[in-house]
Amino acid sequence: MATIKENIQEVHRRLAKACTDAARPPSAVRLLVVSKTFDATAVREAHAAGERAFGENYVQEGLDKIHALADLRAGIEWHLIGPLQSNKTRVVAESFDWVHTVDRLKIAQRLSEQRPLGLPPLQVCLQVNISGEASKSGLAPEAVPALAVQIAQLPRLKLRGLMAIPEPAADLESQRLPHRHLARLLRSLQDQGLALDTLSMGMSADLEAAVMEGATLVRVGSAIFGSRPVQP
Repeated sequence: MATIKENIQEVHRRLAKACTDAARPPSAVRLLVVSKTFDATAVREAHAAGERAFGENYVQEGLDKIHALADLRAGIEWHLIGPLQSNKTRVVAESFDWVHTVDRLKIAQRLSEQRPLGLPPLQVCLQVNISGEASKSGLAPEAVPALAVQIAQLPRLKLRGLMAIPEPAADLESQRLPHRHLARLLRSLQDQGLALDTLSMGMSADLEAAVMEGATLVRVGSAIFGSRPVQP
C-alpha cells in the first residue's frame, strides 16, 4: 500500500499534468490536503512530505488537531471547509486561517468582529451551491454578488473568492460544467471591481476538470489518505 508521501507525489503529478493540459503554470494551483477524520499523526506525516495547507470539515476536530500540532503552527495554514454555525464563529476566528463556507452575512459579521487584532485578516470564500442541490449548503449563484459586496467591506476579513462542491458526475465534460459556471461567476465579480483571486473547487475525483476550468485551490483527501474511517 502506498504511503501518504507517495500519494501526495501522485496527486501533484495529476495536478501538474492537468495544468499542462489546460495551458496553465503549475504554480497557479495549490493543493489543500483535506485531513478530516484522519488523526494528527497523518497530518504530521503529510507536513513532513512538504504540505502546508490543511482542510478540516468539523470545527472541534480541527481545533483538536491545531492544538495537537501546536509545534507546527507557524508552518501550517488551517482551512475550515465545512459548515459553520454562528455559535462556533469565535473559536474559528481565533484559530483558523481560512474559512471557505461563508454563506450568510451574519456569519461573516461575527467572524469579522471576533477575529483577534493580533492576527492577520481571516481569509474567506463564499460557498456557492453551484449545482442547486437541496442537500447542499451554499448561496444560490444569483445571491452571490450582493453578499460579496457586503462582506468585502468588513474589517478583519479578506474576501478571496468562491468555493463549491458540485454534484458528482461520471464524465469529464459533465464534471467541467459546474466548475465553468463558478469560474464565470468569479469573473463577473472581478468585473464589478472586487479583488478576488481564489476558486476553491475540485476534489480527488474531479480535480482535472476543476483545474481545466480555473481552480486555484484544489481540496484533496481520499487520494492522499485513503478511504475515510467509518464514523460511529
